Amino acid sequence: MSKKNSLLRVKLSEKGLWLQKESNGHTKTDTISLEDIVGCRCMRSKRFDSAKCGWHPGPRRRNQSKVVDENSTEQRDETDTSAFLYIYAYVLKKSKVKMTKRRERMVLTLRFYSYDRYEDNIREAQKWKVTIKFLLQVNLRGPNLPSCYFRSSDNIIDNKILVLLNPKSGVGKSRDVFQNKVVPILTEADINYDLHVTRFSNDARNVMRTQNLWQYTGGIVVVGGDGILFEAINGLMERPDWQPLLENLRFGIIPCGSGNGLAKSISYASCEPHDNSPVLISTLNIVRGLSSPMDLVRVETKNLVLFSFLSIGWGLLADIDIESERLRSIGSQRFTIWSIARLIGLRTYKGTVSYLPASNDKLHRRSSGASEFLLICLQDEDRRDSFYSVCSRKSTYHSAAGSSYESLTEETSRTFGPPSNFPPLTQPVPSNWQVISGEFVLVQAAYQSHLATDVFFAPSAKLDDGFMWLMIVRAGISRAHLLQFLLGLSNGTHVSIPRAEMVTVAAFRIEPEANSGHMTVDGELIELGPIQGQVIPSAARVFARPQ
Repeated sequence: MSKKNSLLRVKLSEKGLWLQKESNGHTKTDTISLEDIVGCRCMRSKRFDSAKCGWHPGPRRRNQSKVVDENSTEQRDETDTSAFLYIYAYVLKKSKVKMTKRRERMVLTLRFYSYDRYEDNIREAQKWKVTIKFLLQVNLRGPNLPSCYFRSSDNIIDNKILVLLNPKSGVGKSRDVFQNKVVPILTEADINYDLHVTRFSNDARNVMRTQNLWQYTGGIVVVGGDGILFEAINGLMERPDWQPLLENLRFGIIPCGSGNGLAKSISYASCEPHDNSPVLISTLNIVRGLSSPMDLVRVETKNLVLFSFLSIGWGLLADIDIESERLRSIGSQRFTIWSIARLIGLRTYKGTVSYLPASNDKLHRRSSGASEFLLICLQDEDRRDSFYSVCSRKSTYHSAAGSSYESLTEETSRTFGPPSNFPPLTQPVPSNWQVISGEFVLVQAAYQSHLATDVFFAPSAKLDDGFMWLMIVRAGISRAHLLQFLLGLSNGTHVSIPRAEMVTVAAFRIEPEANSGHMTVDGELIELGPIQGQVIPSAARVFARPQ
């Protein structure tokens, strides 16, 4: 400590860092939890360049050190034998103004200068560094701590991730968000990554289907909206090795889209303050490395089989999602504006909705990946949002994969994945299903708590509760009640609006009449027609604190 008569004691344990400050007879203690630490780096003093002007305007801070990484090729100050350890943490703190919580960055600098030689001091710093790294891994895997001395060669951590970035998500700022907000935290956590910037529709799907994913032991991270994760998951399910990959890979999402439903659902499940800094919270989930199981839904239509992680919609909410695409440039406000338009010009949709209540189902709790099922012809779906070429803007990003992709526009494409436990669309639903025919305002099945950052659709939903939350609003609801419903989506009170029925189901089928609204899967437009969904419990894993 630079302050006279002041002493700071630091102790590292499997719980984190313990700090005790003693000054003028007063003692103050503080702790930094291990789960708040993302990484650390060893540094050393940087040599001053005598060729440059030595005068600096304004007062120089006494503790303002000029340091470089221990392995840096920059010139180093050989006269200073000190070694430094920078410990990066993001601590949960309360805001004094709004009494809300947020994550704040903290950098704890430890200076090692007990020895006369730099080599001895850096050895001590590396001991702390490797021990912290080891403890972070223990936090993930849970083995007992060995009592041995840790050397830098003892702990080789291979946590490389593949980043798939959609440059056109939301308002088109995902490149800048990744470079300015995500990369610094990945650097602090010593996480290696390959970056692939998508260049056209289904590019991410091609990468997931054709590239060697076994090298990415850290997981797959998408930067964009829910749509690019939809591509990634469905590309993986088109591989013959889908099952072991799905069991071993973890998925993460950095929210840069208009909706960002999954990112908000993960933060909500983890009790993290998402709204203040969604990119920071989502990135911290990834660098911590903790994962939680997440349900998937097997979706069957007349022509294809898809795998969904968020929702399936028909009617009002699907129309708002698709038709508001023309306002994409204004961000999430497009949904509010189009909700008003659709409320004024209210539509109803004819069809039949059938579902199996979760309480009556026994089949949906079977293991999610027991066998592969027969080939199904897949037809490539047109994405509503367009992608610009990565070459259209000057960029320092590099593709992780080559350009020799297999085309998804072939007449047939192999799809694997767990088989259905229910009759196909060409056969009637079983007798224990509930059947409703008539006119509807909306039918929406969700498996996450949030469909968007500000759409709290299923307040009781968990990432892996094993069923879907099916909302049915029939025709005849008044505009006043429908307005209350739309307003209530922001806080979850919509579930108590008259004529809005929420049921938990293990499977469902929607059979719309011709030209009766839009139909979406995870916000992606699909061909209007019969559709059937079935839960695959805990099929995937996402970066999130275990519930």
